[in-house]
This record gives sequence, C-alpha cells and structure tokens, in this order.
Amino acid sequence: MYNTPYRYLMGKIKLHVLGLSYSQTQSGAYALVLSEEGGERRIPIIIGGFEAQAIAIELEGLNPPRPLTHDLFLKMASAFEIRIKEVNIIKLEEGVFYSELIFIKDGGEIRIDARTSDAVALALRFKCPIYTSAEIMEKAGIVLDFNEKTKEEEPEPAPKKESSEYGKMPLDELQKKMDEAVSNENYELASKIKKEIEKRSKT
Repeated sequence: MYNTPYRYLMGKIKLHVLGLSYSQTQSGAYALVLSEEGGERRIPIIIGGFEAQAIAIELEGLNPPRPLTHDLFLKMASAFEIRIKEVNIIKLEEGVFYSELIFIKDGGEIRIDARTSDAVALALRFKCPIYTSAEIMEKAGIVLDFNEKTKEEEPEPAPKKESSEYGKMPLDELQKKMDEAVSNENYELASKIKKEIEKRSKT
C-alpha cells in the first residue's frame, strides 16, 4: 500500500543542491537551485518559505532546540532501521516537479511519492543522492551566467541597517545573537548571522 508505480528515469542525472535565493517572481517564495553533476545546467524550483527554512537549516548546519518535522522523520527511520537510498525527481507537469523517495527496508525497496521540497530536505538529512531524468533536465535546465547573475539567482540584499549592525559586532556577541535566533526558531536571521561569522573567519 505504500509503494508508488515504478518510474524508470531515462538518462539518469545526478543533482546537487546549489543553494537557495529569494524568488523575484513570487512574493514570499524562494528558488531552490539544483545543479547537474559534471555539467553547467541548473534547475530552479520555486518553493515556500517553510520548505526553504527546512532546507536552509541543514545547509547552514544549524541545530534547532527542538526537532523539526524532517529531523523527527530521520530519527524515526533510523530507529526502525529504514534508510533512504535515493531521491528521484520523476515528473515535471505544468511547472510542478514531482518526486519519489526510494527506501530500503529488510533488503527490499519501497517507493513513496513526495513533494520535491520535502524530498530534498530529507535527502540532505539522510545524505543520499538526488537524481532526475534527461528529459526533465532538457525541459527545466538552464545555464546561468555567473558573470551576470539572473534575477532569479541573485539573493535579495539584506537591509543596510542590519548589515551595518552585524558588521560592527564582536565575534562572541555575534555567536550569542545566532544562538538566540536559533532558540527563538528565527532560522532566517540565524542564517544571516552565521554568514557574517563565516565571512570573518575567512579574513
């Protein structure tokens, strides 16, 4: 009852999570950008704010004070010795991407349909590969010019006041602010502060 119809990916292409940016086309939405392994094409997928937060937390290595839904799922799966083998983006229809999770349990495979944003959030936590088909890559893949960023790719600039405030803070105070933001579950702010901390560590 948990199995979905088997869909064979023609010309299987491995994808990596390149990052997230604010969507310039939909207010309150984000663009999840996936890149093909060994190639220049990118797949931008528009997702909501909560979905973006679940992905960003794992990308940024933040530790929520309470387990979020995807973290709880990971713990439950581990407790019952279930693992995700891979995530497949199997269909693109009217601008919507459809995905499936391939689980391994007792030596057998179980396929379950999932929203692509959830599938990617889980793939990051289970550290499993993400794939799509050559057909979907042909339809949705774009080549981004990194010398002249597209509007969809370029993140929305942070307010000048906030940037100036964090730029002048001592490192230990920044760390405290980030911990407070995580405790208050303000992960977007925590992510911004973490970027400032990382920027200083490189200088």
